[in-house]
Amino acid sequence: MIAETVCSAVAAAGLGIAVVTAYRKRFLAAARLAAYSLVPLGLVMTGAVEWAVETAFSPTAWAGFGVLGGAWLLFMTTRAVERRTGGTRKERKAARAAQREAVAPAASAPSLGPATARPAARPAAKPRKAESADDFSDIEAILKKHGI
Repeated sequence: MIAETVCSAVAAAGLGIAVVTAYRKRFLAAARLAAYSLVPLGLVMTGAVEWAVETAFSPTAWAGFGVLGGAWLLFMTTRAVERRTGGTRKERKAARAAQREAVAPAASAPSLGPATARPAARPAAKPRKAESADDFSDIEAILKKHGI
């Protein structure tokens, strides 16, 4: 009975604030406040508040919440262990077998036709003593061109 009275008072106060807000020409905010204010009144009228109060003070309900929490904790623990170990033995065996068997055995064959002989490797570079002198002559020509 007290919870219903409190919810009704909250709804009335919210509607009063919404009227003041509408008086200040903030109609969108006033409409939003009115909507929020009507929620507790609707919960009282549907009986949800009475159910919530009966549940909040019921030891059986709290024991039920404890059992649900334990089940959730057990479920999450088993999922974490399963992820860490990689699943059950049957799942691991199936994964290994799937890795061994190729989906398309011919997929590893080259798709551009038969293999051709690779071109011979380039011959080893021969030392060029004469070219090193030519390199300096090019540099000298550039320097002379610029007057250096």
